Amino acid sequence: MAEPHELTALEQWQALQHGELSPSELTGHYLARIHAANAALGAFVTVTSDAALARARFVEEQVPRTAPLWGLPFADKDLQLRAGVPTRFGSRLMRDFVPAESDDLVVALDAAGGVSLGKTNTPEFGLPSYTESLAEAPARNPWNRDLGAGGSSGGAAVAVAARLLPFAPGSDGGGSIRIPAAACGLVGLKPSRGRVPAASGIDRLGGLSVGGPLARTVADAALLLDAMITPRGGHPLHPFALRAPGDEAPLLAAAVRGEGRFQLGVMTTSAWDDDYPIDLAPEARAALDLAVAEFAAAGHGLEETALTPDESYAPAFRTIWQAGAASIPAETEEELRLLEPLTRWLVGRGRALSARTLAEALAALAAYERSFIGQLSRFDAVLTPALAMIPRPVGWYDPEDGEANFAQQVRYTPFTSMVNVAGLPAIVLPVLQTEGGLPMGVQLIGRPGGEATLLSLGAQLERRLRWQHRVPPEA
Repeated sequence: MAEPHELTALEQWQALQHGELSPSELTGHYLARIHAANAALGAFVTVTSDAALARARFVEEQVPRTAPLWGLPFADKDLQLRAGVPTRFGSRLMRDFVPAESDDLVVALDAAGGVSLGKTNTPEFGLPSYTESLAEAPARNPWNRDLGAGGSSGGAAVAVAARLLPFAPGSDGGGSIRIPAAACGLVGLKPSRGRVPAASGIDRLGGLSVGGPLARTVADAALLLDAMITPRGGHPLHPFALRAPGDEAPLLAAAVRGEGRFQLGVMTTSAWDDDYPIDLAPEARAALDLAVAEFAAAGHGLEETALTPDESYAPAFRTIWQAGAASIPAETEEELRLLEPLTRWLVGRGRALSARTLAEALAALAAYERSFIGQLSRFDAVLTPALAMIPRPVGWYDPEDGEANFAQQVRYTPFTSMVNVAGLPAIVLPVLQTEGGLPMGVQLIGRPGGEATLLSLGAQLERRLRWQHRVPPEA
C-alpha cells in the first residue's frame, strides 16, 4: 500500500473522507518527514508540531467533513501572520516578532479545515526571486541540493516537491509562486487580481501580489485554490468592490475533467527585452517546444505571437519594486544594518522617490496592463517559457550590488512580472525533465478570470506527460 505522502493531495483528501486516514495520522506522518529532512533542505523555518497535532484533533472532533480541506496539512509562508507563531519575514530585523492576530488568508485556510504545520522559508520580505536569506538556511532544490529553489515561495516549493506537504499556499508579486514551482518541478498558479478574497492584490502597491497554490498536480492546485476562494462553500465574502470576472463554480471540476479545445498563442518575448539581455537556455526552449507539440497533438490551435516593445515598463516596474520596500519597518541605523544589502538598496531607493515619480510609474504600469491584455486578447491562453535558465546554483546572485542582483533576477525569470502588472492568471506546468535530471516548465497566461481554462489545459498536458510520477532524489 502506498505511503500517504506518495498519494496526491486529492487522494489524501479522499482517504480522509473515507476514514482510511485520520487528520492526526496524516499530520503525524508529515511531521515525521519534516523532522527527518528539513535540516538538509531548508523548507521550513518554524515547525509547530504540538499546535499542529492539537489542531488535527480539533478538526477530527469539531470541524464538519464537508470543509474543503478537512484534515489536510499545509504550511504558512513566513510572510503570513499566524497569531502566536513567530513571523520573521526572512529577516534578522523581525527575529522577535510574534503577531497577535492572523492574516485573512491564514484564517481562510483554517476555516477550510486545513492543518498548518508551521512556516515555510522565504527571502527577506519576499523581495527576491530566490530563497537565500541571511536569517535562515537557504531553501535547497530537492532535485539537486546545490541549486536554489527559486523564490519567494521557495520553502513552500521545496516542501511540496520533497513530499513534506501535500500542497502549500504561496504569494506572487512578480513570479513568487511560479518561479519556485518551475525550479522544483511543480504546478504553480497565480490567480487573477481580485480572485482570492483573502489575498486579492487589490490592497497592494500596483496590485501586484496575490495568493495562490503550489502543488504536484493540476487537480491538487485547484483543490487548494477553491478553498482559498471559498473557504466555507457558497459565495465568497469579498472585502473589495472590485473582483475578477469568472465562473464561481468550483475550479476542481475543470482540473479533473480537462476538457475543451482552445486557441493558444506561443511567445518568447517579454516586457524586459529592451532593457536586459534575455537569453533562452536550450532547456527552456526544449520545454516550450515539447508543450507546443503536445498541445498541437491534442487538437489545440497554436499561433506564434510577440509583444510590442515598450520602453516604459522596466523603469516603472523597478520604481514600484523599490517603492514597495520603502515601508519596511527599519528606521534607525542599527535597524537598517540588520537588513541585507539588496534590501537596504531597495529601501534607500524607495525612500528617495518623489511622489511624482511614483505616480508616473503607476500610470505607466496601468497603461501597460491595458496594452498587454489587448495584445493577447485574441487567444484563450498564451504559452511562454516559465524560466529562461535552468535552476540557479545557491549563491549565484550578487550579494552586494543591488543593480547587478536585480539584473540577474530579470535574466533568470523575465516572463513572470508582466503577468502581475496585467493582473492576469497564469499557471506553471513542469513539462520536461532534462538529461541532468532537472525540471523545466512552461507558463500559460490566461484571460482575466480565466483560471478554469488554464486548469483544463494543464490537466490535458498532465495526462499526456504524467509529471506527477516524477520523484526528486530528496523526496
